Amino acid sequence: MDAAEVRLDVWIWSVRLFKSRSVASSACRGGHVAVNGAKAKPSTTVRVGDRIEALTTGGERIAVVRRLIQKRVGAAVAVTCYEDLTPAPPPKEEIVQVAVRDRGAGRPTKRDRRQLDRLRPPAW
Repeated sequence: MDAAEVRLDVWIWSVRLFKSRSVASSACRGGHVAVNGAKAKPSTTVRVGDRIEALTTGGERIAVVRRLIQKRVGAAVAVTCYEDLTPAPPPKEEIVQVAVRDRGAGRPTKRDRRQLDRLRPPAW
């Protein structure tokens, strides 16, 4: 392996996509990491310009390799080694208000249930 390529598990650990190299290797073996659209093994070589898609604990991450490194570096340096193409998370939906009953009021009566059913959209 020359200086123009690095093992996949080493690189994704070095740029801090995963917490440890063993977690990075496990993710690769489990099929959670793809290089240029194809599932990759930990020993797959990475070159500048490769697109890496990884399913991490924080969600899906998409990165394009800009610089190769083999040692783990600080977060400020690690960010310069890849271009982050991860899409922004979707906006959070508004919280749906749930009917609240007074404590000790017991179970809803048939009339209460029918009133609640009128407020809810049909389930079909």
